[in-house]
Amino acid sequence: MSKIKTAVISHRDCHNHFVPLGHPECVDRLKYIEKALGSLDVTRMNAPLATKEFLLLAHPEDYILELQTCEPKQGHHNIDSDTCMGPGTLNAAFRSAGANLLAVDSVLTGELGNAFISTRPPGHHAEHKTAMGFCFFGNAALAAKHALENHGLDRVAIIDFDVHHGNGTQALLWDEPRTLFISSQQIPLWPGSGHPSETGASGNIVNISLPPLSDGAFMRNAYEVQAFPRLRDFQPQLMIISAGFDAHKSDPLANLNWNTEDYRWLTENLCTLSHELCDGRIISTLEGGYDLNALSESVKVHVEELRKASQ
Repeated sequence: MSKIKTAVISHRDCHNHFVPLGHPECVDRLKYIEKALGSLDVTRMNAPLATKEFLLLAHPEDYILELQTCEPKQGHHNIDSDTCMGPGTLNAAFRSAGANLLAVDSVLTGELGNAFISTRPPGHHAEHKTAMGFCFFGNAALAAKHALENHGLDRVAIIDFDVHHGNGTQALLWDEPRTLFISSQQIPLWPGSGHPSETGASGNIVNISLPPLSDGAFMRNAYEVQAFPRLRDFQPQLMIISAGFDAHKSDPLANLNWNTEDYRWLTENLCTLSHELCDGRIISTLEGGYDLNALSESVKVHVEELRKASQ
């Protein structure tokens, strides 16, 4: 049987994480993405629920229990000013984490060439015992830890191009020398972390600071100088993208000036590196992006490049 090339992994349960009217991390994000990807020749896969064993790779059992206890049966419960739970939130979060589990398993066993995970809530702000920034579980960090602990890999790289720093991923991987975390973000901007001086316990973290109003040309130079050489030096056996699309010039939550073609360029280059370094083994998991048109257009070119890379 021939290998499936590219898959988009999602689940209808991720539509049932309802947030208050006007909240940027809304269900329309997935609806717009699904419409944009509708004509692409990719395989669609349903995300499983994450197992407790998978979540325990990054989060303690008491944290998982606390989230289950405070999930409301109706209405909303606010974790903080940005992060809220409704009756379907945890199921969606378990699907979002489970999609990353499925993607790693499928790519590393050769069932898939690569995968894009189109789920919500996102994950890269969730810390060890703290939900924040719309996030509950550290999806990308969990995927990396699963590849290391359960597939026997020695080196996994995460590249996070969300406009907001992936503070949760950084915290979860700070002491893990088998990972390389490269994150580019607008500085200054919430959550206030992600300065170049933050390098991890073993120099395994690279933070690329992007000034407000900087554009795609600035980003391209930064990646060519700071990110791509570190990836080549590290020689990962799997690459994971934390794919946030809120550096786009149309996004309402930040002040960078990327355009849709900048996401195509960055994805193409990361896919090329994945073939050079790890036999094309790359997965991408959705993080931010809050202008619906910019999000859907950028995700489409992102998945188009993943699909080209898997041919």
